[in-house]
Amino acid sequence: MGHIEKEKNGISFEELKLKGRKGIQTVIYGRTLFVVLAFAVQIALMLSFYLYLREYSIFMHGLFAVLGTFVVLHLFNGGENPDFKVVWMLPILIFPVFGAMLYLFVRMQPGTRLMKKRLSALSEQTKRYVLQEKETFDALEREDSRTARFAGYMYRYGSCPVYDGTQAVYYPLGDLWFPAMMEELEKAEKFIFLEYFIVEEGVLWNAVLSVLKRKAKEGVEVRFLYDGTCALALLPYFYPRLLQEDGIQCKMFSPIKPVLSSHYNNRDHRKILVVDGRTAFTGGTNLADEYINQKKRFGHWKDTAVMLRGKAVEKFTYLFLEMWNVDEKQPEDYGRYRSQENGAAQDGYFIPYGVSPFGEERIGKRVYLDILNTARRYVHIMTPYLILDYETMMALIYAAKRGIDVTIVMPHIPDKKPIFWLAKTYYNELLDAGISIYEYTPGFVHAKVFVSDDEKAVVGTVNLDYRSLYHHFECGVMLYKNSEIAAIEADFQETLMKCEAVSKADYARQNLCKRIIGKAFRLFAPLL
Repeated sequence: MGHIEKEKNGISFEELKLKGRKGIQTVIYGRTLFVVLAFAVQIALMLSFYLYLREYSIFMHGLFAVLGTFVVLHLFNGGENPDFKVVWMLPILIFPVFGAMLYLFVRMQPGTRLMKKRLSALSEQTKRYVLQEKETFDALEREDSRTARFAGYMYRYGSCPVYDGTQAVYYPLGDLWFPAMMEELEKAEKFIFLEYFIVEEGVLWNAVLSVLKRKAKEGVEVRFLYDGTCALALLPYFYPRLLQEDGIQCKMFSPIKPVLSSHYNNRDHRKILVVDGRTAFTGGTNLADEYINQKKRFGHWKDTAVMLRGKAVEKFTYLFLEMWNVDEKQPEDYGRYRSQENGAAQDGYFIPYGVSPFGEERIGKRVYLDILNTARRYVHIMTPYLILDYETMMALIYAAKRGIDVTIVMPHIPDKKPIFWLAKTYYNELLDAGISIYEYTPGFVHAKVFVSDDEKAVVGTVNLDYRSLYHHFECGVMLYKNSEIAAIEADFQETLMKCEAVSKADYARQNLCKRIIGKAFRLFAPLL
């Protein structure tokens, strides 16, 4: 790509590099303000149109009352989650005109439909390469038919095979994940794929970027995909062009533009790094300094990650390629990236999976529910957020009531206070069922971990909230009878020693204003 002389704002890329972080932040926040103002204008126009229609109140109210009735009937008879039905019925019934308009605006977005169609087509293409090995499935079925049936479900409805021939390394802190990731990047000879939700200049990203630039010059194919919300506060909108000048293929996923659209709600929350199709990383860690405790935001940052080597890496390769090709016109030669690994020594089974907001099966939630419903002794959970739909709530309660030790570790220092107050509204119901809840006193838990019975574990990006389970693109890996499961449980127990137990009395002592805000947020929890 040739040198681009000027951006629209008159700043050359070379000048921007010299200006440094302060100049970049000025550009970022200038554009963020423009986007926010544009959204405000569009919302004001919608409200003005609504008020205008009120001048014809009798005719228009009757028309929209009929429309609202049809919308409610459609919602009630649809197959959607009941929680979403309730949250939509309220505004439609209370504000028939505006509620119906808002529902139609969200449901009729062409961008969302086009993305769903495109991803479906890409998934069909990659299915030819992500195949279930019969020998692996048969071996699992002989060992545990119940887990094999779940693996069969994941393959049929999520295109997620079960793999053997894979080794795992668990990292109980981002501080430990970072040097391991850097070591693997240095080994790259063919390609490096990165897909992350957050990227911010600092110690971590500067070190990674230095390696990526050098590898690109050596002829390694480097692709970097990050979520478009970074352009609102962390990176300039034209940052991909800066990296392209250094030979790095770079894209923002779903960049936020000053036009109202509901598809901005479907963010790419995945964290994936694939090196040469032989090594993959996933977990809660993003590419910013708080994840390795180089920057203190909410006390000590507790996060986790896992590295895979062997056959299971191929699923992460194709998850990345599907997202990369959403806006591509030219067909991808997927066969070029097929793993040539023969597999590592046998050490249990792995099911890597991706979560799509357009998937009817809600794969991320099914993984968690299966663990809760089949546990025999314990289910231990770390999650930064706790915003539960009815089905997940009942699965947690049912597990505890049938004698399973269900223990949840939450942050003590939250990153989003109203969402934390919302999470606390669930505490007493869970405590009444016999579930133990602990808060990590040193700071913030960002880990997304399930571990059960010393046999099953999940490490990934899926939080216990509506955003992860319904709205975002996510990923993770389920481990079964792998030796690293012991390390995951040991980390949970060590983390527990740094926590304080939550009691019902704690909620009663909470500030009344916080309790009211939490309950008000819970009313609209499916949209949060």
